[in-house]
Amino acid sequence: MPDYIPNHKAMVFWSGVAEVMGGIGILIPFTKTYAAWGLILLLIAVFPANIDMFLKAYQKQGWSLYTFLTLLRLPLQFVLIYWVYWSAELKIG
Repeated sequence: MPDYIPNHKAMVFWSGVAEVMGGIGILIPFTKTYAAWGLILLLIAVFPANIDMFLKAYQKQGWSLYTFLTLLRLPLQFVLIYWVYWSAELKIG
């Protein structure tokens, strides 16, 4: 979690709650579109934290397995965004 984000535990908790609620919401036809956009925004919002996690791991451990996995997590975020977009059958425009 980046140092500039306050209340780390609360932020992790509430982002987890939002993720679970989005996952449930995407299963309900009435809320599917809103839930999908919410999940996409959440995935974008946590991306800086994933970058921070990689940088801290690299600075502390160099190239370890953990550091490599945190690096792989970065492009995976874009795959997850597309997956949510595709699964909710969203359309832009």
